[in-house]
Amino acid sequence: MYRQRALLLINRQSRNGAAELDAALQVFQESGIDILTEYPENPDDIPGCIARYAQQIDYVILGGGDGTMNAAAGALVEHKLRFGILPMGTANDLARTLEIPNRLADAAAVIAAGVSRCIDLGCVNDLHFFNVANLGLGVQVKHELTAESKQRWGMLSYAKGLLSAFKKNRPFTAIITCDGIRKKVHSIQIAVGNGRYYGGGMAVAENAAIDDHLFSLYSLKPVSLWALFRMLPALRAGQFHAVEPALVLHGQQISIETRKPMPISMDGEVRTATPARFSMMADAVHVFAPAVQPSAKEKEYVDQERQASCV
Repeated sequence: MYRQRALLLINRQSRNGAAELDAALQVFQESGIDILTEYPENPDDIPGCIARYAQQIDYVILGGGDGTMNAAAGALVEHKLRFGILPMGTANDLARTLEIPNRLADAAAVIAAGVSRCIDLGCVNDLHFFNVANLGLGVQVKHELTAESKQRWGMLSYAKGLLSAFKKNRPFTAIITCDGIRKKVHSIQIAVGNGRYYGGGMAVAENAAIDDHLFSLYSLKPVSLWALFRMLPALRAGQFHAVEPALVLHGQQISIETRKPMPISMDGEVRTATPARFSMMADAVHVFAPAVQPSAKEKEYVDQERQASCV
């Protein structure tokens, strides 16, 4: 009987560590999956690890947070490998988007079941991202977060980071072009989403999906701190129709220009800067995930947005 072989890459710095890892490994063993385990010293080592084992394995399993997923994206595309997720980070937004359980043994069972979904990848300045790329307030929040604060406070570290970041953040002007539509905005935050969640469960759009072949963009106008906190429930749910000072766009080709270069965070890691050119890689990779049928509302949303993008 053929036994599948998988490369398991574990981020040693992940918040959830290896506390539940033995249980996950037991699931793989009982499911007839042979595991080759590597512990990359830093995310930059992940593509090389995948390349070394690419001809020896059936798929890759990534144990870490969204930064670990992001670091692997290009190599997964290049070597045409499926991948699974053991959510061991703080936010785990890609796992949340795909409805993968947080408990590692349950996440391992999803991989062992062998059901995969074909999902999109976003590209900005030729770099890949799964979830969201943003500039402005979100980048400042990233600067306020430390490994120590995430270890100590978990998801609360994002709220603390937001409060501190808002005090330091400065509004900026940008030119956004989305599928040929040009907008000039005065903003404190611009986010471009490929998936649904970012920043520990914030939705970039209420009905965004990681396989709808569309980016969802919002730009938030300057507001007071009190106004921002009043808007947080709507912002967290991606309900931008309830947020008056927000511009919302959907499309497949987006560019963002600013007077001076501004850093851009991709899946929680600052990796590039404006000017930014976004392109959609539809159906780019396969990931093990629970089989989920889109609701009628989601199907209607996707059809409407695809029609709008062709106008």
